Amino acid sequence: MTSRAEAREILRRVGQQPDEQIDLAEAALALGALEVPGAALADYRRHLADIAHDLAERVSPTLDGLEARISWLHEVIVERHGYAGDHETYDDLQNANLLRVIDRRRGLPVALGILFLHAARSQGWTMLGLNFPGHFLVRLEADGARAILDPFNEGQVRTAVDLRDLLKATAGSAAELEPGHYQTVSNREILLRLQNNIKLRHLSARDVPRALEVLEAMRLFAPGEASLWRETGLLEAHNGNLAAAIAALEKFLELTASERHRHQVAALIQQLKNQLN
Repeated sequence: MTSRAEAREILRRVGQQPDEQIDLAEAALALGALEVPGAALADYRRHLADIAHDLAERVSPTLDGLEARISWLHEVIVERHGYAGDHETYDDLQNANLLRVIDRRRGLPVALGILFLHAARSQGWTMLGLNFPGHFLVRLEADGARAILDPFNEGQVRTAVDLRDLLKATAGSAAELEPGHYQTVSNREILLRLQNNIKLRHLSARDVPRALEVLEAMRLFAPGEASLWRETGLLEAHNGNLAAAIAALEKFLELTASERHRHQVAALIQQLKNQLN
């Protein structure tokens, strides 16, 4: 059984690692364990190992190539293990918790994307997350060829036309594809995107204490992300925790490169200090 303290320690270690060394699935399991105290992470690790093993059994060097890899991923993740996007209860918080995603075989695009990334990388394949707005996608590469896959929709290949339609569905009819939508994202950015789903749902429910708990976990694995400290400071101030707000905002000042934000936050810190006196 994994305690919250143990899960936090895993995330602290992630926070000290270079991005390319981060085990995405392991970090996501630890994040899930914070919401499910006493979870047996060993069982979930075995399941992830099973996915990697099942994929390895299908891989054939003589048939290897982009299309074959896409087919093998679909066979293992969708057909063999039954994963799919949760279209019916999309906003359910369980969909962003990898433990519950594994239990239910349903999840958000980014949670399912982590499973695709875990499987592909277990075979040494190059797969990266993309900075597509509102709907997480992954890009698989093989022998100079590339394909964009949609983890939420059974790992389907998405064409430029598909992506344009998807963008308009999530960002509005006036939205158009831009080069930035194809930019790759780091492992930490993927984990931040996963947790942002949970944080935003807590904020929508006006549950600031729970949102602050999520931000605490995010700061463990991304301690150098200045925006997390600023948001923490603003929420702590909203909750009346002035000393905690000042400490977080001062940390933001240490990390940010934005002069505009530095002036704004410095003024806010002074206001909060005046209220403490």
